[in-house]
Amino acid sequence: MSQQHVLVLNCGSSSLKFAILNPHTATVVLSGLAECLGSDTARLSYRFNNVKTAINLAPKASHQQAIATLVDIIKENDLAQHLVAVGHRVVHGGEHFTCSVIIDAAIKKVIAQTANLAPLHNPANLIGIEAAELAFANLPQIAVFDTAFHQTMPAEAYLYALPYSLYEKEGVRRYGFHGTSHFYVAQQAATMLKKSITGSYLISAHLGNGCSVCAIKQGQSVDTSMGLTPLEGVVMGTRSGDIDPGLFSFLTQQLGYSAVTIDTLLNKESGLLGLSQLSNDCRTLEEAHYAGNLQATLALDVFCYRLAKQIAAYVVPLGELDAIIFTGGIGENSSLIREKVLALLRFFGFTLDNDANLAARFGQSGVITANEGPCALVIPTNEELVIAQDAAQLIKEAN
Repeated sequence: MSQQHVLVLNCGSSSLKFAILNPHTATVVLSGLAECLGSDTARLSYRFNNVKTAINLAPKASHQQAIATLVDIIKENDLAQHLVAVGHRVVHGGEHFTCSVIIDAAIKKVIAQTANLAPLHNPANLIGIEAAELAFANLPQIAVFDTAFHQTMPAEAYLYALPYSLYEKEGVRRYGFHGTSHFYVAQQAATMLKKSITGSYLISAHLGNGCSVCAIKQGQSVDTSMGLTPLEGVVMGTRSGDIDPGLFSFLTQQLGYSAVTIDTLLNKESGLLGLSQLSNDCRTLEEAHYAGNLQATLALDVFCYRLAKQIAAYVVPLGELDAIIFTGGIGENSSLIREKVLALLRFFGFTLDNDANLAARFGQSGVITANEGPCALVIPTNEELVIAQDAAQLIKEAN
């Protein structure tokens, strides 16, 4: 095993997703997840040599403790000597970052300053960076930003119709997220279509617990559905997506809700969970739908309707369309969601290939339509690979 692997860390507010992979071959050497950090049920699981191992962490275990456990695993399996860098997913880079960067004190300061735009994510990302710096002091640390890919959006796409001073002084604008995922699947789509990325017109739908749609024109993001925060856009697992801003006044003045209560309502109690009154998990809702649960069916219908409307709208900035891409946990695995969305987009002439749609699940990619003209693709995303590749490229350029 040569010294060419990258450790990729993705720190959430209570989780740590990690992987060691070869950026040139995409081979995953080790992967895993620490979850429920800060709680009594904190745990870590990982896969190495096709063997899965689960570890119960100490109660209330922190990100630092999870990374310390990860370091022990890496050392026990003699993997540390093969690492060339640590790549970090950082959710919000604001307007400061249009590409990935090698982390230093100045970069960390900017990430901290941008935390007001992503209070749940950037502080956790910083914790992961600083813990990794202590654990791997000899390795360069690389930041890859979720927002960077969308910095090519034109002003008419990213500006809100608010007093311009809010943008100038406070940075209030649409930033977008899932950029690493949208970038990756767009590149893969161009290859599948046998087109150059600079000659491709694509709409990418990243569908998981968080969902976003991106219009990708000639390899660049020209619009995306998430905004200042990951709350804007289509319906998600627990997030409402777009709502009437007047709802805030109604909830505060008529119902006495506090700002904190509204924030929790819109981010954690809405979306598929709020509509179904059952679950935010699409798999659970599909099972309930087939069992005749009307509320689950309603939630899925609203989800698909709003998603189809957003996809259709993005033909405007593109001007033409080669393909729609489905990715993310729901996009890659839910043949039902894809079927319902494409049926709503019948204006574009999509003809679903039922067998291909069923086959394109559980890690399998492919074209799922049989019509001439624009097609629909399923492409499993690989954000970890993009982070590893960016890290390797930056190290190569620095040397």
